[in-house]
Amino acid sequence: MAPDQAISLTQQQTEILEQFRRQSLSRFLRARKFNLNEAKKMIANAQHWRKTVGGVGIDEMYKRLDLFDYPGRDQVFKSWSMYFHKTDKLGRPLNIEFFGGCNLPELYKHITPEKHWEAIVVTTDALTREVLPAVSRAAGRHIDGAFAIVDLKGFGLSQFWQVKSLVRDAFQVSQDYYPETMAKLAIVNAPSSFAFIWSFIKPWLAQETADKIDVLGPDYQQVLLEFIDAENLPTALGGKCVCEHAGGCELSGAGPWMDERLARQAAIREVTNGDANQVITKQSPPLPETLSGVPEQSEGDEPFDELAKDVDGSAHLDSEVHPRV
Repeated sequence: MAPDQAISLTQQQTEILEQFRRQSLSRFLRARKFNLNEAKKMIANAQHWRKTVGGVGIDEMYKRLDLFDYPGRDQVFKSWSMYFHKTDKLGRPLNIEFFGGCNLPELYKHITPEKHWEAIVVTTDALTREVLPAVSRAAGRHIDGAFAIVDLKGFGLSQFWQVKSLVRDAFQVSQDYYPETMAKLAIVNAPSSFAFIWSFIKPWLAQETADKIDVLGPDYQQVLLEFIDAENLPTALGGKCVCEHAGGCELSGAGPWMDERLARQAAIREVTNGDANQVITKQSPPLPETLSGVPEQSEGDEPFDELAKDVDGSAHLDSEVHPRV
């Protein structure tokens, strides 16, 4: 494209461009301390990963696996529960993980290692695709990161050796392809062996990620309650929430993202006169692929240098693609 050639954009393209400038681009720029060349490399790598992960790409993986309801989920949660649950006092989604029951040999009798990894990846993608947009709409303002809580009660070296590679790979996916989406991480019930475990984990982390981590022992409840209302914190972590109607907090998926799913289901039932089969198969209209959180750049497109103009350093909504019913 000639430098003086005017670019004519539709209203939708203009909105996507503005979202790119204020959302994905700013997150990648912040992750690379506003070094534009490094941010461009990071975006290109992330876009390649999104297209190729699992041999089908992240969009197809997200369609195939519903993180709130997939075969083997109950077994996964017995070993390594990983779920979103309500919000903290700032409106940030809680991302809760329990490692104490970790037993991968037993888990892989019920679900393949590949399917388990797919569940981890889809859960990571759900944060920018579905969860953060929902909490932002509920709060009426931008929410750009999650409050993660990792409970290590009952977790020891034997379990660590089992999950070491998985944890390393999960951190790598989060840092490289979904940068700047973890606002805070609290590690609770850290065992006496954690200093040794941490010596392995810390080198995997960018310094910016490590700076967001608080390692707490067994007396953590009051610390968490400074950030999270007791009604939103599961009883297992010192709060009052039990989600009895859904069989427990870990299974409920409670939060604005689930409220939106239920609203979509109700709307579909209304237009299909309650036909359950149509409710199951009908999907919301897909949004443009460039709203997936990592827009593409093809040869001849407006250069990233031009797109970077006027970025103020703050992130904005990461719009979701193919929101589930």
